[in-house]
Amino acid sequence: LQRDAKGQYLFDLLCHHLNLLEKDYFGIRFVDPDKQRHWLEFTKSVVKQMRAQPPFTMCFRVKFYPTDPAALKEEITRYLVFLQIKRDLYHGRLLCKTSDAALLAAYILQAEIGDYDPGKHPEGYSSKFQFFPKHSEKLERKIAEIHKSELSGQTPATSELNFLRKAQTLETYGVDPHPCKDVSGNAAFLAFTPFGFVVLQGNKRVHFIKWNEVTKMKFEGKTFYLYVSQKEEKKIVLTYFAPTPEACKHLWKCGIENQAFYKLEKSSQVRTVSSSNLFFKGSRFRYSGRVAKEVMESSAKIKREPPEIHRAGLVPSRSCPSITHGPRLSSVPRTRRRAVHISIMEGLESLRDSAHSTPVRSASHGDAFAGPGRGGRAESSERVAVIADESYSPADSVLPTPVAEHSLELMLLSRQANGAPCSIEEEKESEAGTPAAEAEGELRALCPGAGGLGPAQAQQVNKFLLSVLRLLLVTVGLLFVLLLLLIVLTESDLDTAFFRDIRQTPEFEQFHYQYFCPLRRWFACKLRAVVNLLIDT
Repeated sequence: LQRDAKGQYLFDLLCHHLNLLEKDYFGIRFVDPDKQRHWLEFTKSVVKQMRAQPPFTMCFRVKFYPTDPAALKEEITRYLVFLQIKRDLYHGRLLCKTSDAALLAAYILQAEIGDYDPGKHPEGYSSKFQFFPKHSEKLERKIAEIHKSELSGQTPATSELNFLRKAQTLETYGVDPHPCKDVSGNAAFLAFTPFGFVVLQGNKRVHFIKWNEVTKMKFEGKTFYLYVSQKEEKKIVLTYFAPTPEACKHLWKCGIENQAFYKLEKSSQVRTVSSSNLFFKGSRFRYSGRVAKEVMESSAKIKREPPEIHRAGLVPSRSCPSITHGPRLSSVPRTRRRAVHISIMEGLESLRDSAHSTPVRSASHGDAFAGPGRGGRAESSERVAVIADESYSPADSVLPTPVAEHSLELMLLSRQANGAPCSIEEEKESEAGTPAAEAEGELRALCPGAGGLGPAQAQQVNKFLLSVLRLLLVTVGLLFVLLLLLIVLTESDLDTAFFRDIRQTPEFEQFHYQYFCPLRRWFACKLRAVVNLLIDT
């Protein structure tokens, strides 16, 4: 790449290599040295966005999940979306009930190895493929049963299409989880889907808000605010806390882009958004691509021979390799992989019964967000949408996005050797031992009066102090500018029309002779006294 090459150039080069025309659904993701994920911005230089040294490692990913993946125009686009969703399933992002999981895995198996053949597929053949973060023998038998009896005769394209249709109905379809905490300190995952904003806690979807109900998103430091307006209820503000300010900014930018892509009718309606109401603080960001409606209209005009798809080698599959290379077992034995998730399953029952945010009414994409109220809390057991049989804990949320297979296996092995679960909670708990956490503990010890403040109150106090400091700095800056202008008016010899008109006003002459000249003489007297004192000493 040339040093001044923009992100759009790299993205177009990649899409040309893949022979991809419906490219607006995809993006390039990278991880900075601080392990924070970013989407490559196409309007900026690639090199300037990278804080690491070349060679740069990036990943081609689905950025905006299609509202209806089965309606995509070309098979190559459906295949790439299929690979992304298969990856989501493997890393625990696409969470579903056991029956749905077995059907999805059977579709993958049919697309990868074709029809069941007793001569080629011995008993237990489905166990040689890793579809999910964890397997059970019962689930493997169910996958093999569906593959043998229900999917015979389906081509890879048909199986992938059926897989997409089934995945699109799941409540975690299109979820790219952002780990956060709510105002009570409970762990949560925030995500933006084609249908709206989603909050997941435990194995439940506790919030679902349609895009047309989201009026504003902003962030300050680690705090993310979502403003919701509904017809029958008052305006609601949801507040969440990200692990770092960089993670909060990434969450905000993802929200701005997703809302623009799915909600707007034309890209000309896109506006620059500020994270603050004041011009002198906050970040500014603008979505630079086309919106979903424009993409669908453009796709309908595609007229070309369908490009050839090389399923065995176009994009290597982590979950289940092509049968042409022979089935391979993961470097981590399945029994050990199961052990990784023991701690997650032990806490499952307590997670189901733990306190959550205000629940949603039902379990479909069209359901509206239910605001806080006594009736909502009384019916929480019925209105919370249970999305799966286990807790939502994406396995790769703590991993860099561009991770090689050998790096993934080594990381899993090292985690198992230490007995650590492969979840986002590990990273959050490890923060307690960092120097920043120790400094915070010392600060609380020095300030006993602040010991009773909770995380939410401490965040509000810090936010207030930061705002006051910014306001003070801006005020001092404005006064300094006015002082410079006053000195130019009174002491300089500039005789421009602007300055001449000001100097001739009665108010300025009165100010000059009655206030400024005495003040200047007083400063000069004091300055001479200080200089004489220094000379004497």
